[in-house]
Amino acid sequence: MAVYLDSAATARVDPRVAEVVLHWMTEDFGNAGSRTHDWGTRAKRAVQQAREQLASQLNASSSELIFTSGATESNNIALLGLAPQGERQNRRHIITSAIEHKAVLEPLEHLASRGFDVDVIAPGPSGRVSVDAVRERLRDDTLLVSLMHVNNETGVIQPVAELANFLRSTATYLHVDAAQGFGKLTEDLTAPIDMISISGHKIGAPKGVGGLLIRRRGRDTVPLTPLMFGGGQERKLRPGTLPVPLIVGLAKAAEIFDKEHKSWWSEAEAVRSRLVQALRKTNVHFNGDQEHVMPHILNVSFEGVDAEALIVQLKDLAAVSTGSACTSASYTPSHVLRGMGLPDSIAANGLRLSWFPDQAKDLDVDELVNEIVEFQAGVAHTH
Repeated sequence: MAVYLDSAATARVDPRVAEVVLHWMTEDFGNAGSRTHDWGTRAKRAVQQAREQLASQLNASSSELIFTSGATESNNIALLGLAPQGERQNRRHIITSAIEHKAVLEPLEHLASRGFDVDVIAPGPSGRVSVDAVRERLRDDTLLVSLMHVNNETGVIQPVAELANFLRSTATYLHVDAAQGFGKLTEDLTAPIDMISISGHKIGAPKGVGGLLIRRRGRDTVPLTPLMFGGGQERKLRPGTLPVPLIVGLAKAAEIFDKEHKSWWSEAEAVRSRLVQALRKTNVHFNGDQEHVMPHILNVSFEGVDAEALIVQLKDLAAVSTGSACTSASYTPSHVLRGMGLPDSIAANGLRLSWFPDQAKDLDVDELVNEIVEFQAGVAHTH
């Protein structure tokens, strides 16, 4: 059976999380908004405990965290919800990067169609945006900077903590899409970042749950306008019945990651070392700054090799992807690798390997690499 190497797309739900989720689905199944019986009271208490735990991991108060369906919704609430304030104050300049997830780039495209000036930084081949690059673009009418924490295709870590500390003395807000970093590199997210989008299914929680941290500056909160109405839940920013089992599952997954973080990191790094060493036998290009990268994501391109064809060749050994799961249905060059200024021969053929150590332990690295070497040789021969 193939080894699963697509954890950046989604991780397997941790069995300990699944157990908790099932309990809140089948036994304590009350609605957190029901106030007249114990089922509702227990559900409300469980949600509050989850909120307190998750907020404390981000060095925030529980009143600053709202639950959403995941990072995509959180990004939309943050970006589109802040737009009316920008229009009121005539501050329509937004800074972002060319390597953001589509869940950030597409809402910003929408704002551009509404008259916002979206300034897109190309980070260069390192795939890392510098704080200086943001500082140089800052203007009096800059409403927002939106920069991801960890790139979902390359695993490159962005300097969001340093950026947060710099922007805190300005009127410009900072939004961070932390779908790939929350739980795994949470320390960065304790910096004074105004808004943080988090996702559950990247850390072993179920799909369909995440959150948006909206951090206060002193007494001032980020002036967001709701995108939806009806019910008033989650500070009126995210109405609807709270999915108690998913919320409790998210908190449980984050708790497990927090406790087991050191071993997860070192084991993920060990897998990476084995892969990198073995891949050097091939004609390989490692994409992104390998000095500032998460231990569980590796993005590579092989000279003269079509990534889609290689994925088919490897399917019995390993499940890998060409990049973001949200865009992998299209065979166009990766917008992330293109945004880094890499040539199309590399950008069109980036291969992402991403793993959780417990699943990657069965990976026969030598067999995988030998398959790639043979495939490369075959391609070279036919040319």
